[in-house]
Amino acid sequence: MASKAKSGSKAAKAAEKANIDRFPPILKQVPDDQKQRYAALQETFQKRFGTKPAFFARAPGRVNLIGEHVDYCGYSVLPMALQQDIVMAVGPNPDKKLDLVNTGDHYDDFTTDVQHVEIDDTRPHWHQYFLCGYRGVVEGEKISDPVGMNVVTDGTIPARAGLSSSSALVCCAALATMHSNGLKISKVKLATDCMECEKYIGTHGGGMDQAICFLAKEGMAMHIEFHPLCTSDVKIPNGVTFVIASSCVEMNKAATNHFNFRVVETRIAAQVIAKTEGLDWRKYRVLRHVQEALDTPPAEMRAFCNKDIHSNAWTKNELCTFFGLTNEELNEESMSKNTINENVFELHDRARHVYGEAGRTIKFKKTCDEAKKNYEETLGILMDTSHESCRELYKCSVDELDELVEVCRNAGSLGSRLTGAGWGGCVVSMVPTKKLKEFISKVRTDFYSKTPERQAQVDHTLFATKPGPGARIYEPTNL
Repeated sequence: MASKAKSGSKAAKAAEKANIDRFPPILKQVPDDQKQRYAALQETFQKRFGTKPAFFARAPGRVNLIGEHVDYCGYSVLPMALQQDIVMAVGPNPDKKLDLVNTGDHYDDFTTDVQHVEIDDTRPHWHQYFLCGYRGVVEGEKISDPVGMNVVTDGTIPARAGLSSSSALVCCAALATMHSNGLKISKVKLATDCMECEKYIGTHGGGMDQAICFLAKEGMAMHIEFHPLCTSDVKIPNGVTFVIASSCVEMNKAATNHFNFRVVETRIAAQVIAKTEGLDWRKYRVLRHVQEALDTPPAEMRAFCNKDIHSNAWTKNELCTFFGLTNEELNEESMSKNTINENVFELHDRARHVYGEAGRTIKFKKTCDEAKKNYEETLGILMDTSHESCRELYKCSVDELDELVEVCRNAGSLGSRLTGAGWGGCVVSMVPTKKLKEFISKVRTDFYSKTPERQAQVDHTLFATKPGPGARIYEPTNL
């Protein structure tokens, strides 16, 4: 009997662990180093709404170590969750309203009825990202009578820095909406729904930001594959630390056209290769599917780029002639709403970057898994090569990012590259831990001290970080 009881206990614990791994955890203890912050947020909520919040929702930012601009092309990425995050104090609103407050001085409050949620994708204010996550859950779960919510939002992720502050806001809103309405939704479904609902604000990403936000494990980076979503833990090398440094150039994906235009360019590149190779090109929208149809490894697909896509820029008229379409038909087949006025397309270089970066991401994971002697040097070379490709082929870097990458390399990093969408934002560097203080000091001097604007931002935009945990709910008993 004792043996059976013990066996049953093990099975119960295994089932409990599987359940925890499947759904966002609900925890009773706020981490000790976060108590002061959560207590202050609780006090702000109480002053505004006259009662304590019912719970807190928390969603982390992320840094992508390698795999830039490939997730929406069907390829894997390798990010890690940050310790920096979005936290929301949440309570019921009896008037069926969403009453949204942000602790940031430059963010306006917002109120709307739960049944009249409208998102203006031409003016991406902070509350519209909340509304994306809210709608994603309400519509995805077919909630006919959603509850009202009072929400106070606080964030420590630098905004518009390529660290996924906007996606973290969407994910945190979805988590808050789920818990407020008494629902239980798996991490995978939440990640998928949040990827889809971010399109309400005009961002057509590939799912990396949402996947790492919900599925991250503390202490681990994560290799993420798509279609279907599949993840595996990646152990960071001992003796290295990842350092984030902002270029102090802000980029808002939803407010500019660069990101969505690259999505379109890769889509058309896939269709050009497919048509040239005799495939039914209308069936192909991502480069990975063409590669799989041709049964060729990603690295070898660069030969198809050279053979099938001329290296000069393509015009829209040329594409219409190539596909035998009118301008309107091309818009329907290949363009997105906010890119239909584009007329020049760099298809060759975009496709070469994607196939090369896909190969580098696979090699990065394999190198970590094998953990051979001095393998961090190989990882650094892959990061450096990734940046060169982003700069030369994908044209998603800017002068300040290139300057910062050079400063970081000269300061002793093993590898440095832009991270996030680019066109501003941050650089991630892999630094020997024993040289961390020296590295940060040198970057401060050689980059941030150059202008008063940079100097004013250095304290919250230059920091070392460790892989953090994924999204979670707190119903704290220790505040």
